[in-house]
Amino acid sequence: MKLISFLRPNDQRPSCGIVSGEGVVDLGAGLRSLKRVLSEITDLAPLASRPADWRLAELTLLPVIPDPEKILCVGLNYGAHIQETGNEPPPKPLIFVRFASSQVAHLQPMLRPRVSTRLDFEGELAVIIGRRGRSVARADAMTLVAGYACYNDGSVRDFQRHSTQFTPGKNFPSTGGFGPWLITPDEVGDIRHGTLTTRLNGAVVQQARLDDLIFDIPALIEYCTTFTELVPGDVIVTGTPGGVGAARKPPLWLQPGDRVEVDISNVGVLRNPVGQEN
Repeated sequence: MKLISFLRPNDQRPSCGIVSGEGVVDLGAGLRSLKRVLSEITDLAPLASRPADWRLAELTLLPVIPDPEKILCVGLNYGAHIQETGNEPPPKPLIFVRFASSQVAHLQPMLRPRVSTRLDFEGELAVIIGRRGRSVARADAMTLVAGYACYNDGSVRDFQRHSTQFTPGKNFPSTGGFGPWLITPDEVGDIRHGTLTTRLNGAVVQQARLDDLIFDIPALIEYCTTFTELVPGDVIVTGTPGGVGAARKPPLWLQPGDRVEVDISNVGVLRNPVGQEN
């Protein structure tokens, strides 16, 4: 099934729900947050059969998980991206963090910051955690996965390169696209067989098979749970393929008026226009 976070059209209060055809079953009563739904409801199937409360087209979406406890992002996790950046493959997953406040939803604008013109695209697969886990073995790692979503880990490259720490360039307001929904693993099948494609104004700028990940999803979960406990609603953003704007000659920076799509087979298409921070 597909799960979304949204603003209710009648009162603009945040809620969450199950996508059912062109409608949405509202799960917000008493819960409000998709993070809480993942934590507190073990079987959503009976709720999915309820009549729809809203039309999907009338809703303003929120980032899939608006309030995650943790967003753990992975750098240099595709060979082509490592080559284009001139780096060596990391011996362990390269983990940095993104703040929830830097995220925007499907169809909302990613904003080029006022202090930089070097906003770059990074299409990625996001893995949403549905079960608490610490020190999880690789063989058990996929039992923690609630579902998948598309992510655009928009990067302000000059600020990213101020030091060896990525945090400043990854956390400008409204630079991380997350959506349109969480889709559960049973609808996706083997995620490794999927393809990730990023398009800028309709032209393909990134494309890779998900089995090209250097550290795959079980490896990332195993590694992350060695140093932190993953909890429902946590997000692991698994890395971007080659083709980023910074590696092109000349560089290809996002401009106000652009439109970026992150398309992952059997997961969905995340669409974000690009705007300018005031």
